[in-house]
Amino acid sequence: MLKFSCEKALLQQAVSAASRAVASKSSIPALEGILMEGDMNLTLSGYNMQTGIRTAIEAQIHEAGRIVLNAKLFGDIIRKMPDDVIVFSADEKMMVHLSCGDASFDILGLSADDYPELPEVDDQFSVALEQRTLKAMVSQTAFAVSTNESRPVHTGSLFEIDDNGLTMVSVDGFRLALRREPLERIDGGSFRFVAPGSALREVENICSDTDELITVTQGKRHLLFEAGSTQLICRRLEGEFLDYKNAIPRTNPISLEVECSALLQSLDRVSVVISEKLKSPVKCVFDDDRVYLSAKTGNGEAKDVCPVAGDGEGLEIGFNNRYLMEALRYAPADTVRIELNTGVTPAIIVPTEGEENFLYMVLPVRLKSAD
Repeated sequence: MLKFSCEKALLQQAVSAASRAVASKSSIPALEGILMEGDMNLTLSGYNMQTGIRTAIEAQIHEAGRIVLNAKLFGDIIRKMPDDVIVFSADEKMMVHLSCGDASFDILGLSADDYPELPEVDDQFSVALEQRTLKAMVSQTAFAVSTNESRPVHTGSLFEIDDNGLTMVSVDGFRLALRREPLERIDGGSFRFVAPGSALREVENICSDTDELITVTQGKRHLLFEAGSTQLICRRLEGEFLDYKNAIPRTNPISLEVECSALLQSLDRVSVVISEKLKSPVKCVFDDDRVYLSAKTGNGEAKDVCPVAGDGEGLEIGFNNRYLMEALRYAPADTVRIELNTGVTPAIIVPTEGEENFLYMVLPVRLKSAD
């Protein structure tokens, strides 16, 4: 049975990574555990039947083998161990002895035979980019994925890979987030797929802030994200994703430039009177070189003015405060251009100059005529 020794810090990192894909509650007890496999090196896997994370670390394998340990208990034990080399040994009865320094634990494991196989991803297409680039792109778009299960395809983000690079799009019926970046390498030509939002949050976690590459592979039914010695496997979302190119209106007569932080502060101020119970749109009146913001609920009324560059021609438009604030918060720029047309058409937020590497669209909210 499995016997190995390994640095605590390495094992703790690996347990933490694999645990992110472990099922919190499952009718299959093994799925609440981490699969540990020792051969040439030590591999830890977590799998909740939707997303699987597998990570390999260097360890001295004294005896090859496989066993499943409860993720929470094992994680707690490793975390509380002193900083030293951990010695792990399992016997035929699935009893595991762990020791590190003067501390030792004996816990019961489960047979690895009960653990479902992680899906194999047949390599149809693959692409490589810097980890920090993908991490930023996911962070700056995944916030806009839908939580509504009636259109499952929109609970994920669209990845489009072609000669222009990678385009990521998320949409939830009220707003749209788009990011675009050039690519290091493309294998197999242009392709597109939709990755579940829940898996993308874990992709963000396995990416480091470095220029090391992450490889994204599309299979028939699954996707593989590979960063260093860690792999994340998830299913692809099927269905017809929004035709985003035709959904974004770009012939907007009004164009204004604004500092994200200034508009965010103004929105934050007038949002004080808005709560879960007392909802209200933020009314924006775009005028010459300024925008007047106001919100009115049973809590009271709030007003503020924010400077902008350009003439809004007195356009009145209402927005959900959170949707507009998130677009400004996640936009990777200090200053943005806001394009507007009428009070019932979407606002488009793009860079003020250079390549359009991001675009956010926020649909307006109807204002009460009495306001």
